[in-house]
Amino acid sequence: MSSGQNNAEMIDFGGMIRDAVKKWYVFAISVAVCVGIAFLYSKVRNQEYLVKANMIISQEDDTSPAASLAGLGSLFGSSANVDDEVFAVSSHTVFKSVAKELGINQRHVTRTGFLQSQFQYTDFPVALKCDPSIPDTLRTGLSFKVVADADGDVSVKVKARREVLADVKNARFPVKVATPYGEFTLEKTAYFPEDEKVKTAISLMGYDDAAEMIASKVEIDIASRKSNVIELELESTDIEYAKDVLNAIIEQYNLRGLEEKNARNLKTLKFVDSRLALLGDDLVDSEANIESFKKSNGIVDVEAEATYQITKKGKFEEELVAAETELEIIKMIKEFLANPENRYELVPAMLSEGNQQNGAIAGYNELIMQRITLMQDAHGSNAALKGLNGQIDALRKNILQTIDRTYESTQIKVRDLRAGMNSTESRLGNIPAQERQYRDILRQQTIKEQLYIFLLQQREETSMMLANSQLKGQIIDEAYALNEPLGMGRMMLLAIAFMLGLAIGVIYLYLKKLLRNKFESREELEQLTQVPILGEMCTDHSGNALVVRESGSTSAAELFRLMRTNLQFILNGNDDKVILLTSTISGEGKSFISINLASSLALLKKRVLLVGLDVRNPKLAEYLGLPSAPGFTEYIAGDRYQLSDIIRKNAVQPGMDIITSGPVPPNPSELLNSEKVDHTFAELRRMYDFIVVDSAPVGMVSDTFSLTRISDATVYVTRANYSTMKEVNFFNSIYRDARLKKMSLVVNGTHSQKGYGYGYGQSSKN
Repeated sequence: MSSGQNNAEMIDFGGMIRDAVKKWYVFAISVAVCVGIAFLYSKVRNQEYLVKANMIISQEDDTSPAASLAGLGSLFGSSANVDDEVFAVSSHTVFKSVAKELGINQRHVTRTGFLQSQFQYTDFPVALKCDPSIPDTLRTGLSFKVVADADGDVSVKVKARREVLADVKNARFPVKVATPYGEFTLEKTAYFPEDEKVKTAISLMGYDDAAEMIASKVEIDIASRKSNVIELELESTDIEYAKDVLNAIIEQYNLRGLEEKNARNLKTLKFVDSRLALLGDDLVDSEANIESFKKSNGIVDVEAEATYQITKKGKFEEELVAAETELEIIKMIKEFLANPENRYELVPAMLSEGNQQNGAIAGYNELIMQRITLMQDAHGSNAALKGLNGQIDALRKNILQTIDRTYESTQIKVRDLRAGMNSTESRLGNIPAQERQYRDILRQQTIKEQLYIFLLQQREETSMMLANSQLKGQIIDEAYALNEPLGMGRMMLLAIAFMLGLAIGVIYLYLKKLLRNKFESREELEQLTQVPILGEMCTDHSGNALVVRESGSTSAAELFRLMRTNLQFILNGNDDKVILLTSTISGEGKSFISINLASSLALLKKRVLLVGLDVRNPKLAEYLGLPSAPGFTEYIAGDRYQLSDIIRKNAVQPGMDIITSGPVPPNPSELLNSEKVDHTFAELRRMYDFIVVDSAPVGMVSDTFSLTRISDATVYVTRANYSTMKEVNFFNSIYRDARLKKMSLVVNGTHSQKGYGYGYGQSSKN
């Protein structure tokens, strides 16, 4: 890769910096606007603080006394699922209770200064009162704008969804306002500033909307995946408000959990009491039967009399009692499950330890507990509830079928034991029939006593659970605020605004440069073309066509002198005298450059001739204030004038002669292609040291291309902030095709004020 290509691909940071310095006002405006906005924002904004609270979800002990009732174990607590508890803490019901408790369905914002307003949680100046039923049913937010002047006159405007519902003027506190949603009363509070103008806005929403507002602002999450700690966060301008909200959320969550837990325990207590009542009646009947049997058979001391026989058949009796107890329990559970009223009630798992039905009943009770929890917030149409009901029904059906089979097998076991005991008793012929009947009655009583004692124990344990209910969410940290406010400080904000202003200025200039289709400077043009640049010319505001004079020392004159020096390197032959000036389109300053370049050459004490050959749109005579006739076209077209007749000696300054274009001919192309033009320039070459030809723009007509035969070099004029990329591409193609001799560029209309380092051969590739 050549060095020229490397230079082209390098980013010209110096040029970029110079361009930025030239456009300093863009950065000044951008920085001023950004810093101003940041300063105004820092003055009117209210600092927000982050308030946090932490609680841990307690893991309830599965080995509590109530756990002996295996099937009811889920009633007395299980390992907390923290993900589910996060959902419970952030439930709509909890947030709605918080909104009711704190009254935050009302929001008070009071004007405190120019463009400044302050949210007021408790110290608001005006209180809004209404019927308590309105927030329960309100589905549309209401806005009350209250203005009270120093004289005590009050104006109130009520809106709902931009619709004005009421507009009260010149009233006095308390103000009653009637709306389609009900009547509202506005009263002064202890914080109302007397003898001052008060502007405050009160937003009233329903409790449901307030709950949604809390949900949108409060962040609730698990501290880490391996912990049971739940973090609550809220950002607010009022620290006390945020603290109250977070503490109230924890309180309402715990109250709801306590009510749920007590409800479960009360259901268990109700079930146990009902079974105790039935067993109590059975025990009374059993004791009456024993008393009646003893009286009718004359038995006094049955136990002393039967001791000897019981020793022999003790084993059978012990097993029979256990089997019949199991049979009775299975019968109770079977009746309980078969009862439609107990469809979604917890099943007491009172089977003996190791019975395979305990696991199924425990799973069934777990589903019932899930249904009880889901019913707190769900309705009958809830898809999850329907699915859970289906699981419960299917499991209950399976349990019933299994219990039926267990009941039948237990009956067989009882019959087998009785048969074995009867076989033993048959071998003991000395045992009276009355004794056998008495033992049967006594055995039934023993079974009922054991069940009765067991249920009494469960009732006491359940009562203890009710009396000692523990909160599920144990508070680790009550709500507290971080010391530092959220967001950036004023100095940081202003610093960022300053940097942003600079960045916006850079982006603006870059986009402007990217989107425009014109070049701005010589340096930029050098990146777009390989045509050598002869020099550049700054914008001249004098209004004179001739700026290069013998005594002149302006920036424009200096730039033309540098241009003249570079031109002498191009005209390196003894007979190189004719300099053709052209451009792409009119307005690029071709004639201005022609006049002053010729004047600059004349200051070298050389014989210089300026020829106007832009015969279609002649401007040379007009710019210099000379008569247009006789001119070049009249001389070429006929024999009326001699060459000396059209040459104006020392027309604008000594040593600089001028030939004007003359009238516009009907056939300019044919005229310029005539042999007389060649003869004329051959003669002029003998008369002058330099001949500067102001020709037509090549992008508009082809006249200039026909004149290249009589020229030795071409100065192509382009203009910054005027010539488009289309013109640049055009003269690049001319240069590549070598359609003009020794072509070089002059950049007109730049911001250069003094020439520096111009040299022939510089291009965008150098």
